[in-house]
Amino acid sequence: MIYIFDLDDTLYNERHYVESGLRAVASYVESTWGVNKEVGTKELTTLLDKNGRGRIFNDYLAMHNIADTKSNVKACVSAYRLHKPSLTMPSAHLSLLNALPSPLYLVTDGNKIVQSNKVDALNIAPLFRRVFITHRFGVKHAKPSLYCFEKIKKAEKCEWRDMVYIGDNPSKDFVNLNKVGMPTIRVLTGVHKHVVAKPGYDAAHTINHLNELTSIKL
Repeated sequence: MIYIFDLDDTLYNERHYVESGLRAVASYVESTWGVNKEVGTKELTTLLDKNGRGRIFNDYLAMHNIADTKSNVKACVSAYRLHKPSLTMPSAHLSLLNALPSPLYLVTDGNKIVQSNKVDALNIAPLFRRVFITHRFGVKHAKPSLYCFEKIKKAEKCEWRDMVYIGDNPSKDFVNLNKVGMPTIRVLTGVHKHVVAKPGYDAAHTINHLNELTSIKL
């Protein structure tokens, strides 16, 4: 069986990246407008928990009477996306990846620079035969597209049933893989853990923690 993994909230807690990014934004705002970065980090975190990420930078700038112009908000977004995060892979997850048979693959959606920085920070690229950041091939090839999975299938000269995808987001991770008969496993972690999937969208198997992966009979 060829194991293919999602990244965010599957292999590590994406909240850690978000908090790292907010610290980078707070540091940028301090250097540009003089708002204390420690205070700013706490305020940004409070806004995140209250309202989510949608207008977080607009609201933060407005709190400090800084014009939330497109250019100012864009600068905050750039500080967030371009920062070099400090991330740690859970030791149990590292042990699992090292114990699984080769080859392993990673398929993740998101901004190319952001996702690449996450992989670098976690230092996990050597564990995978190839890391697929779907947006490198165009947004249209993001999940639920099968594009990157088809590339793996072709490279490994295998059938869909010979691969398994482990992810966390039932809105996109599994639906098309289910249709072609590829085994799918949902790990109930992160922001999607309580989401009730639409018919056909959930994984074939569900686990509460990634370290339960090897208990699934495929």
